[in-house]
Amino acid sequence: MAENIVLSNTEYKVVGTRPIRHDGTDKVTGRAKYGGDFQSAGMLFAKVLRSPHAHARIKSIDTSKALALPGVKAVITGQDMPMVLKKDADKAAKTASEKVMASAKALYKGHAVAAVAATSSFIAEAALELIDVRYEELPSATQVLDAMKDSAGLLHDDMTTNDLGEQTEKHSNVATHFRYEMGDVKKGFAQAEVVVEREFNTATVHQGYIEPQNGSALWNADGQITVWCSTQGAFTAREALATVLDQPVSKIKVVPMEIGGGFGGKIPIYLEPLAALLSKKTGAPVKMAMSRAEVFESTGPTSGANIKLKMGADKSGRIVAAEAQLTYDAGAFPGSQVTMGAQCMFSPYYIENLLVDGYDVVANKPPVAAYRAPGAPIAAFAGEVVVDEIAEKLGMDPIELRLLNASKEGTERLEAPPFPVIGNVECLEAARDSVQYKTKLTGKHRGRGVASGFWFNIGLQSSAAISVNADGTINLVEGSTDIGGSRVSLAMQAAEVLGIPAEDVRPSVADTESVGYTFLTGGSRTTFATGWAAHNCAQDIRTKMIERAASIWDVSENDVTMTDGVFQHKSDPDLKFTFKELASQLNRSGGPISSQVSVDPRGAGSAFATHVVDVEVDTDTGKVTVLNYTAVQDAGKAIHPSYVEGQIQGAVVQGIGWALNEEYRFNDDGVMENSTFLDYRMPTSLDLPMISTVIVEVANPGHPYGVRGVGEVPIVPPMAAMANAIYDAVGVRLTDLPMSPAAVLEALWAKDGEPASLQAAD
Repeated sequence: MAENIVLSNTEYKVVGTRPIRHDGTDKVTGRAKYGGDFQSAGMLFAKVLRSPHAHARIKSIDTSKALALPGVKAVITGQDMPMVLKKDADKAAKTASEKVMASAKALYKGHAVAAVAATSSFIAEAALELIDVRYEELPSATQVLDAMKDSAGLLHDDMTTNDLGEQTEKHSNVATHFRYEMGDVKKGFAQAEVVVEREFNTATVHQGYIEPQNGSALWNADGQITVWCSTQGAFTAREALATVLDQPVSKIKVVPMEIGGGFGGKIPIYLEPLAALLSKKTGAPVKMAMSRAEVFESTGPTSGANIKLKMGADKSGRIVAAEAQLTYDAGAFPGSQVTMGAQCMFSPYYIENLLVDGYDVVANKPPVAAYRAPGAPIAAFAGEVVVDEIAEKLGMDPIELRLLNASKEGTERLEAPPFPVIGNVECLEAARDSVQYKTKLTGKHRGRGVASGFWFNIGLQSSAAISVNADGTINLVEGSTDIGGSRVSLAMQAAEVLGIPAEDVRPSVADTESVGYTFLTGGSRTTFATGWAAHNCAQDIRTKMIERAASIWDVSENDVTMTDGVFQHKSDPDLKFTFKELASQLNRSGGPISSQVSVDPRGAGSAFATHVVDVEVDTDTGKVTVLNYTAVQDAGKAIHPSYVEGQIQGAVVQGIGWALNEEYRFNDDGVMENSTFLDYRMPTSLDLPMISTVIVEVANPGHPYGVRGVGEVPIVPPMAAMANAIYDAVGVRLTDLPMSPAAVLEALWAKDGEPASLQAAD
């Protein structure tokens, strides 16, 4: 079920409709070309040897036996990486290189230590067994609180802690400690009638995309490097490759293939530089792809975290103070999303007095990558559970408490300017008025939970080019990888300007040599920023078409108007062209018309969402069944409502998995024990309810059509909403993720006061 609540009177012809996606036929017929489909004459196949240890010094690597195997064409190790060979390389470049392949120390189980190119993938796989690596095992820590202890083994001997902006001399696994502060928390807590203080722990989880990482490369004899890969940003990948390979960007061309899911996890490079170096050694194109176990163990999941939170409210329900400590693990290299978690945690509310400490901690796990609203979901899990508990202690409806404290236009924020026009209140009101929330929930061990969420959204650079065809269609070339239907959303914005159907736009995603610089597909920016580029480019086409019509009619361009794709002289009704008619005359009346536009928009509108979920808890097994789900979200303007609904529903599904089952399980040696889809428990259709969506449209004044990014904020509320629903059902507050059947049972046993060991024996 879907519902739109439109708070704008603006009507459009194309924007807001639901055309069939332009790439749909190729994808459902299997003709679309993904990274794994790349083929080339003389192609070699490569595999990666990875560390079996979570933390180990590499004493020596002997590749001679592998090189002697028939069919093997080249082997590389960390000592072949350009940044290792370049002794004066800066620290950032060396770190980027070590992320791709270890040279001195393996920092997690799965860290690449060598790669082999051969005439078949089977030979390459066999050659890995012949590489002799001598390791010195070192102490490891995969849990964030263990890693930050003074007694923990250091991942980086040269890393010292940056504490509150000062670079200290203390060597530890704590890369950074920062603090955000607003108001006076001591004064605020002194005014509180109710104070809730809790500690939360969340496990590492993976984005769970279907298509594994891949990369193919040809390092040509002329020094030009071409890379084919599934990436969320061709230009971002090009810049990363330039750093690791020590080459100028002008020498590197990245061709983005179709992408089978990313969610932030396909922003970093992994195999691409290895394929390029092996190609340089062999003179042949080299293709690489990961197994599912490699995806789990060697690509970027989310952070695991420990969060301590204290929040207070006065007797009216006004939240007067909040204090939090967010400790996120970054995996093997600094760079967790703890800053974003800290900035997003309290954004749905106006809280006058805030203090947030954040810690970025390295641990013996794969370096983290983005995952939809990176850093925000686990922060919201803690924040929204505590808000719910405050509402309970005050006897208030959880949505009414949120409405009382809701941030709105002009609300001050931590480390950010005050909010412009936002739809937070409207989302809360829509959730309160939703069919699900107004329907009484009945049944034993059933409960309802509510949670809100926030994500910044971003703009940044995008480019687009349009050319007009003689049959009245247009070609739209853009640089944003299409993950969730952006081809059609961009085409619709161009079509709206030109007054033509979306079907008359032919959108395509270009490589790095065929379109202007475009930032990656992420941050919920594509429909906003690349859509703006398409809009502006279409406006330029519109102007040029008006000029051409005026030239054909020999009148002033000021006397020509264009409405709904029809060019008309203001005073002579006989002078009229449809877009198609004018397009047919271009080549014989002045030549073709085209345009290229680059933009860097700054008006990305923040996104808010409120979710309502009903669950049923089996108190014998601990299993949680999701009965009903309503997700309310402000899209600013839903360019293609079907894809907005799909983004919301997909994020809810991921959030349910994150809440109930998903986690990296490590043994005492730091080895992941569940690196398959069989053991890493993602939800299937059998685990899911109907997910109703309510699209609120509070127009973003920073975009021609009022667009706000929609892809990330819907994953922020689910975990907290689920926790609150479980509490409502059985009266236990769960503060750790995932809330698996075992965790639910243990909480129920603790509530009943009977030791878990006795319950298990029963």
